Amino acid sequence: MLLNGKKVAILVEDNYEPRELWVPYYRLQEEGAEVQILGTGKEAYTSKGGVTAKPDMNVADASSEEFHGVIIPGGYAPDDMRTHQPLLDFVRVLFEEKRPVGFICHAGWVAISAGIVKGKRCTSFWSIKDDMINAGAEWLDEACVRDDNLISSRVPKDLPEFNRIFIAALSGE
Repeated sequence: MLLNGKKVAILVEDNYEPRELWVPYYRLQEEGAEVQILGTGKEAYTSKGGVTAKPDMNVADASSEEFHGVIIPGGYAPDDMRTHQPLLDFVRVLFEEKRPVGFICHAGWVAISAGIVKGKRCTSFWSIKDDMINAGAEWLDEACVRDDNLISSRVPKDLPEFNRIFIAALSGE
């Protein structure tokens, strides 16, 4: 399998968009990756639609050295995620170490707060376009945008393209 030996973190907080967490979660596993859900300290998180996700660990306890990449789902969760400094530090370190950092929809807010979008080509949900531009990103209205190790996507319908590009980045393509 393409991603054997790879370990990926998917971040979670209440009000996450369930498709943006679970579709990449299972797709990465199909390719052989070990996928861990990292939260901000709660025992369980509830999505916008009531789907529960139990974290494997607290992001504050995670070592970035253990992970080959990270995905940040959207929904309303990023509004809370962006206020959690250990989560932002985790994302920033992986980005600086040139490991794939993927964000979907409103998760661009986390990328902004982690300070990783300035000078980068990105996409996001349309309503945070101005936030992305004001943070220094070159915003593109495309299903998925890859700029080196930063992979961004707009909405759940774009997940097939996001998964394809994130998996390619994780496999070294």
